[in-house]
Amino acid sequence: MADFGGADLEAFRGEVKAWLEANYPPELKEPRPKTDPEAIWGGRKFAGSEDPHIVWMRRVAEKGWTAPTWPKEYGGGGLSPAQARVLEQELQRGGYRQPLASFGIWMLGPVLLEYGNEEQKKEHLPKIVRGEIRWCQGYSEPGAGSDLASLQTRCEDKGDHWLINGQKIWTSYADKADWCFCLVRTDTSKKHEGISFVLIDMSSPGVETRPIQLISGESPFCETFFTDVKVPKENMVGKLNGGWEIAKRLLQYERQNISGGFGGGGGAGGAAGDLGQIAKTYVGTDEAGRVADWDLRRRITENKMNFQALQMTIARSAAESRAGGGPSAATSIIKYAAASFAQERSELMIEAMGHQGLGWEGEAFKGHELTATRGWLRSKGNSIEGGTSEVNINVVAKRVLGLPDPIKS
Repeated sequence: MADFGGADLEAFRGEVKAWLEANYPPELKEPRPKTDPEAIWGGRKFAGSEDPHIVWMRRVAEKGWTAPTWPKEYGGGGLSPAQARVLEQELQRGGYRQPLASFGIWMLGPVLLEYGNEEQKKEHLPKIVRGEIRWCQGYSEPGAGSDLASLQTRCEDKGDHWLINGQKIWTSYADKADWCFCLVRTDTSKKHEGISFVLIDMSSPGVETRPIQLISGESPFCETFFTDVKVPKENMVGKLNGGWEIAKRLLQYERQNISGGFGGGGGAGGAAGDLGQIAKTYVGTDEAGRVADWDLRRRITENKMNFQALQMTIARSAAESRAGGGPSAATSIIKYAAASFAQERSELMIEAMGHQGLGWEGEAFKGHELTATRGWLRSKGNSIEGGTSEVNINVVAKRVLGLPDPIKS
């Protein structure tokens, strides 16, 4: 579709604004709407649900706007990049709740559009757009983290199906997911060239998940076990032993998404509130109404400036990605910076709150203070998830800057 501009784009903006106002459930306009926090992820458990967020998601999905730039034949909106930006702007301007949060949208969908066959696209993409299936990612293993290509989960050819045995670790929300996109070993004689990419129904016999409790008290990650799990032959994406290329592509999408989450301010302590306002409340203000501690004020200002620059860089990178056929190695630069800034923000939040930022429970602490404490603890994982910062730096050095490998030189 052509990239509209000028009067056509403003006419589209008017249509979007009118549609959003007419279709947003009134229950979600309340400060604290009565909706299941899990509803934003969708999935089988919400089939037939009348939760206001599910109603909102269905309405947006009918327009294809949960995946606005995907082709209409797969359930997407078929919008141009410019129209998609208008939609995003109007959603933010109106304060509308996100209709769908999905690993299917962020990671698997783009990969299927690039590597999937027609049957796989028709089968899975519309369900992703409608939020009918919740996906998880089966990549890391106990012995294959940063060196992901060392993975050992076996996938054997049994004639009419694949048989999978092995274990995955740090599988986000595996206990809540309906399906898993997974890396498996189909050739033990080769490393990178012996990996394939398969789709696994989590309700299959032999699939077991065990949540892992984190230092923050939450359990978003799981151990996932596959014991003689049968997978249909048609569930392999791409070529046999061609999964590593797909894996690298998906990691770029993942890092781009993780960076966007940090930049939005919701994670890593950002959910506790605006850092500057919180500092004024706990530290006090000077005669000019600024944070009284000049050094803390300087560091908060620097962090806010860094995040603003990061958000602009992410937006530019996303536009270049849409125009150039996918994310580049620059996503590793963005992810590294985002993790660093997010950890810094969390530490500044705790510093500003003083001892009130170190509570775990009890009436002596307010809700946003406990949120800040947990956000600070959670932020410790920012430099690990989606590829460690050390690995990110190596990727930047080799693939972006073209520096020689010190191990080989």
